[in-house]
Amino acid sequence: MHTSDDVLADLFSFIGASPSPFHAVDSAAAELESHGFSALDEAQRWDDPSGRHFVKRSGALIAWVRSPDASPATPVRLIGAHTDSPNLRLKPQPDSGRAGYRQLGVEVYGGPLLNSWLDRDLGIAGRLMVDGGHQVLVRIDEPVARVAQLAIHLDREVNEGLRLDRQLHLSPIWGLGSATDGELIEFVAAQAQVRPAQVDGFDLMLHDVAPPAVLGADRSMYAAARIDNLASCHGAIAALASAADAAQWAMICLFDHEEVGSGSSTGADGSMLAHILERIEMGVGGDRETLLRSIAQSWCVSADGAHAVHPNYLDRYEPDHLVSLNGGPVVKTNVNERYATSAEGMAMFKRVCEVAEVPHQVYSHRTNLACGSTIGPLTAANLGVRTVDVGSAQLSMHSARELGGVEDPAMLAAALAAFAAGG
Repeated sequence: MHTSDDVLADLFSFIGASPSPFHAVDSAAAELESHGFSALDEAQRWDDPSGRHFVKRSGALIAWVRSPDASPATPVRLIGAHTDSPNLRLKPQPDSGRAGYRQLGVEVYGGPLLNSWLDRDLGIAGRLMVDGGHQVLVRIDEPVARVAQLAIHLDREVNEGLRLDRQLHLSPIWGLGSATDGELIEFVAAQAQVRPAQVDGFDLMLHDVAPPAVLGADRSMYAAARIDNLASCHGAIAALASAADAAQWAMICLFDHEEVGSGSSTGADGSMLAHILERIEMGVGGDRETLLRSIAQSWCVSADGAHAVHPNYLDRYEPDHLVSLNGGPVVKTNVNERYATSAEGMAMFKRVCEVAEVPHQVYSHRTNLACGSTIGPLTAANLGVRTVDVGSAQLSMHSARELGGVEDPAMLAAALAAFAAGG
């Protein structure tokens, strides 16, 4: 197993290179290619899908290793995660402004902690569709914009409870002067080295340009954007690469749009995974009967962030299920199926952690608070596959900058690798 420092440094590089789901997919593909995986085109015939392959679709990626010796009906070990994070995304006509300021029209994506986006140096990232549909990634890691907070002298009660109107209060400032239609696209196109007239559409979003950093006098924690859920994506990629020689059939599914419900062509509630599973099974000589037999024996680990206990808010946690940073992967449970873990799944993942020689923790949400959810229940329901929800502990979930423990990325990757290898 790689050292915690090595894994953390690699995670920092992955997060820094992935300010949008499209960049995360690009980064994942590059890492997989370095381990002998090759891309397959969904629009082409797959003569032999065994071996090491991946498919990219917009902000989602599915990769797998299947041994040439694996027969039809071989069970698959699935690891699911998601590439998207809550943020501010640019509207189709982004140029705005008033009172002598050039501003950007934004829409809130998912459920971010809105206050965490105030007074931060923000860059712009995403993709441009040029010349009728060719994708060009753009990443501007310079401080381009800022959502400036109102001075306390003009809102004396702000510390008694900040209220932000999403339409009125979140428009970033990105210059002085009058707004001009097309100005933002001209700027971004220049950064992407294309002409504005070539841009037929775009998916652009804002991100905090501060790089990931180790935190604490004892260097026990790290701060970064998009820990939820790039830390799980990174662990899944590392696990598949590590287990590639040992696994009979293992897959990672990095979906988009989890933060808005997963209902898309690249989300976990869509058909992408089911179609790829079917194509692989058919491509190795199986049929629907063998695919259903395979799924009946298979397991899915849904990997997403877990709530570490916050020392300032102990009353928000179930007192007998306090989760710690650097305490190992967390098994997440909820009897109302907000998480897909059952006793069988808990037992399976406990064995996996024993094989990987890492500790594990168990999280249960406080009974009088609404619980979030993951791709786990969706995957379990859509495929009928046994599923367990796990993740690394973190604080500040859905903030523009989150907090994790430096030991946890390596422990999560080790546990996922043991799972993928069939442990």
